[in-house]
Amino acid sequence: MTNHTDNELLNSARELMRTEANEILSASERLSTDIVKAARLIYDCRGRVVVVGLGKSGHVGRKISATLASLGTPSFFLHAAEASHGDLGMVRREDIGLFISNSGSSSEVVALLPHFRRIGAKMIAITGVMSSPLAEHSDIVLNAHVDSEGDPLQLAPMSSTTLELVMGDALAAIVTILRGLRREDFAMFHPGGALGRKLLTRVRDVMGTGERLPLVREGMSVKDALFVITSKGYGTACVVDEAGKLTGIFTDGDLRRLMERVGNGAFESLIEDAMTKTPKTITPDSLAVDAVRIMEHNEISVLIAVEAGRPIGIIHIHELLRAGIA
Repeated sequence: MTNHTDNELLNSARELMRTEANEILSASERLSTDIVKAARLIYDCRGRVVVVGLGKSGHVGRKISATLASLGTPSFFLHAAEASHGDLGMVRREDIGLFISNSGSSSEVVALLPHFRRIGAKMIAITGVMSSPLAEHSDIVLNAHVDSEGDPLQLAPMSSTTLELVMGDALAAIVTILRGLRREDFAMFHPGGALGRKLLTRVRDVMGTGERLPLVREGMSVKDALFVITSKGYGTACVVDEAGKLTGIFTDGDLRRLMERVGNGAFESLIEDAMTKTPKTITPDSLAVDAVRIMEHNEISVLIAVEAGRPIGIIHIHELLRAGIA
């Protein structure tokens, strides 16, 4: 074991990260419309995107395939070595092969090219060698060349695999734009776990309605309004006019401010003299995660769900926490 100071090792890490970042920047500068052509080819694909790789590029390929699938593009990863032993049977004419190989000359990868060509499947290559067999026989080639891996030994693939991954992400991003994918569409591919809950849950799914809604009418005294507030458990009252339209909100903060102004007479005051007249509201069909953002931005814990100017529900941050949204 050699002796190195912490600063020397820290500087080595920084240098590696700078090297990889510079390689990405260089690649972005030389990027051509070939990546757009590749994205359009994938967008128009009636089959699946078959991502092919081996070794470290294979690990990158698995991630790219997963990203494409998560964004609505059917895709699977095909290990180059396994493909030659029967897995090629999964590839169909309407599929697109997305080959990832830094050298573009790996025998296992090159051996698959004739099969794709024979069945008529289009091929896209991400490679660091534009004169390689993979580049020469692919329909579209994306240049992932790097000048330095950043590895202290200059042996392990580091910059090259990072650039391959970024190139795949850029390709997936363009396809996403072409599809016009929305957050709601993305959620359909992620129904499970926290991500699915955040992107699929609407305010109406978790808000309190009906008997749980703390409604008080203008003209009511603060004392009477407090009975409504304590019975509903939200620490808040929605104030409405005779037509049932929302005119304000009354909270414990409003009560404290009222008592500071009028003292013991606060409880006999009319609710409209104590309420906040510009309450924060949200529509019931809004995403629950948007309710969280509004609450955090305004430093409040309750939102009123409104339709046609009338309060139809109320949502508390605690309900969002229990639902796994906040």
